[in-house]
Amino acid sequence: MQRMVLCATHLSMEKDFDRWNEIKKATDAADEAKRLYFREGEIWWVRLGHNVGYEANGKSREFTRPVVVLKKYNQYSFLALPLTTVPKPNPYRLPVGIVDGKRAFATLSQLRNIDSKRLVKKIVHLDTDIFIAIKKEASRVNFG
Repeated sequence: MQRMVLCATHLSMEKDFDRWNEIKKATDAADEAKRLYFREGEIWWVRLGHNVGYEANGKSREFTRPVVVLKKYNQYSFLALPLTTVPKPNPYRLPVGIVDGKRAFATLSQLRNIDSKRLVKKIVHLDTDIFIAIKKEASRVNFG
């Protein structure tokens, strides 16, 4: 259950870390043989969970969020960019097109490594030109 908390400077939602922790434990305990196959350039629903401060959180009861698979290291982990549907002007957001029926933006400042046990469902494979542009911009923003 989430409840509203009034802070001195803004209104925020208290995070349900206990419920996320139960899902996180179940995700970690998942059968190794049932890992999903994924490739670079795909967009997946991933269990990101509740995170700290301004880190990207998962949404819904399953704490999921779509991410772009930028770099596959092996069958166990990959580098990803979380997506958002919030179109506010920001130099760290790059439009990627329509994802699951909504305009989506890659959040370039939220680059992170993800274990493939967090994968839930493949959404789409990005057009090659869009994927190359995202990789190039993510590299420029994060590594200069």
